[in-house]
Amino acid sequence: MTEAIADYLVGIFQGTIPEELIIFLISMMPILELRGGMIAAKLLGVELLRAFVICYIGNILPIPFILLFIRKIFEFLKKFGPTRKLVEKLETKSLSKSEKVKRWRNWGLLAFVAIPLPGTGGWTGALIAALLDIRIRNSFPIIALGVLIANLIMSAFSYGLLGIFGL
Repeated sequence: MTEAIADYLVGIFQGTIPEELIIFLISMMPILELRGGMIAAKLLGVELLRAFVICYIGNILPIPFILLFIRKIFEFLKKFGPTRKLVEKLETKSLSKSEKVKRWRNWGLLAFVAIPLPGTGGWTGALIAALLDIRIRNSFPIIALGVLIANLIMSAFSYGLLGIFGL
């Protein structure tokens, strides 16, 4: 699904805005994050190191804001009928994925963010950290490291680096 969405977004924006901006914006998006950014970078032919840096920055940029403000935003949105259900659904879904984070705390958060699977990543990791009241000074470095590891993994898959190792 991530690949299809990234391909679709590349098709829409290619030729209208710089390729670097396309992958930066895709990497900032929830759900897609740098997984989609690295796929888009490969589709656009962006050099690996450049793509790696742009996708990392794009994915990590929203994290401090999520950690700092998401609970206040959710409290505000819960005051309104239509958005209350959406916020409660997001909270429930995020907390349902938080069992390993609760059990293993820092290591669980790192693994949750680092393993690039659907429903994991920096955005969800930051939301879980905020909902579990993990301090930003503890959670941000862990999430930043997890995003870096996820970027290494996605670089290997997107740019075919696993072929070097015969995988």
